[in-house]
Amino acid sequence: MNDFQKELCQNLSKYCWDTIEPHMEHDDAEGKFRMEFFKGLGDYGVAGVTLPEEYGGAGLSYIDYCYVLEEISKVSVPYAVTVSVSSMVQSILNEYGSKSQKEKFLLPLTSGEEIGAFALSESHSGSDAAALKTTARKVEGGYLLNGTKMWITSGGIAKTYIVMARTGGEGAKGVSAFIVRDGDKGFSFGKAEKKMGWKTSPTRELIFENCFVADENLLLGEGKGFTVAMGGLDRGRVAIAAIGVGCAQRALDEAMKYSLSRQQFKQSIFDFQGLQFMLADMALEVESSRLLVHSAASSIDHSKPNSKLCSMAKLKATDTAMKVTTDAVQVLGGVGYTAEYPVERFMRDAKVLQIVEGTNQIQRVVIARHLKKEYEHHA
Repeated sequence: MNDFQKELCQNLSKYCWDTIEPHMEHDDAEGKFRMEFFKGLGDYGVAGVTLPEEYGGAGLSYIDYCYVLEEISKVSVPYAVTVSVSSMVQSILNEYGSKSQKEKFLLPLTSGEEIGAFALSESHSGSDAAALKTTARKVEGGYLLNGTKMWITSGGIAKTYIVMARTGGEGAKGVSAFIVRDGDKGFSFGKAEKKMGWKTSPTRELIFENCFVADENLLLGEGKGFTVAMGGLDRGRVAIAAIGVGCAQRALDEAMKYSLSRQQFKQSIFDFQGLQFMLADMALEVESSRLLVHSAASSIDHSKPNSKLCSMAKLKATDTAMKVTTDAVQVLGGVGYTAEYPVERFMRDAKVLQIVEGTNQIQRVVIARHLKKEYEHHA
């Protein structure tokens, strides 16, 4: 970590611990999202870390972004996820949007005044994203969207949505991407999901009933939606991986502090070798995950995204988050299972990291396919 990154993380950490952390247990119990916290993150310049300065971004590297997400997720995984998904929407607009689309939609997102959301999944098409059934029928001046999207992070609080809908035949080639705004006629929200974790991050169903989207809000062109969706996946996977590292690091920190202060049999429980082995393994997994995340992020920074590395980082870091948070609860024992200590919240928040941005089983499929290509090429 260079001097700039250290200063960035120190300032951001102070904001998160002073402002967000004191409310997390209450807000987790109530399922409350505070827009003022997100705007505060925007004031620190971390709502659009990698976006160009001409569109209000900080123009920083993807490794810088990973440090930012890790720092936020040490206090709140849900707020880190909100930043990451909104940032993915920004990256998509920046890469595939027209100049007018960028000028119209990016500035409110990079400033933290608004949140972006990504809508691909449907009730019957999760991992098989190309099977989506939401339709976009061409009419004069635009398209009419009909269908529903499920499990949409920031649904109901986001203002700009990237929505995938079918304009053509079956499969990936029939999918197009649209920019839809909260308040557009025919666009509404279903129920808020009751979830195991991420309780301060709303997840809702999106409903489209003859929702008119103007031609100017079509991204890249008809039939290019899957290109748009897949183009954001590598970045999204590394972002979730960085959040997994931060989640695991906080759990390790809490486990270490507790093990050094908790007395049993007239000694700290840290002095028992069984716990030392657990804690050493936890630290090993966190650090190895961080290095893999930074390796994947570096490939993005060098404009050569390594999809295999990105999938590996997502797989490793989120599995680590689940393992380390579970072990942290074990180290704390009975109190670890209560809301008196934050490790139970981080354990619940870790679980869905293994599911979003492609389940970790899908990551293994992606990695294996890359391996096959590599070995066939060398054969």
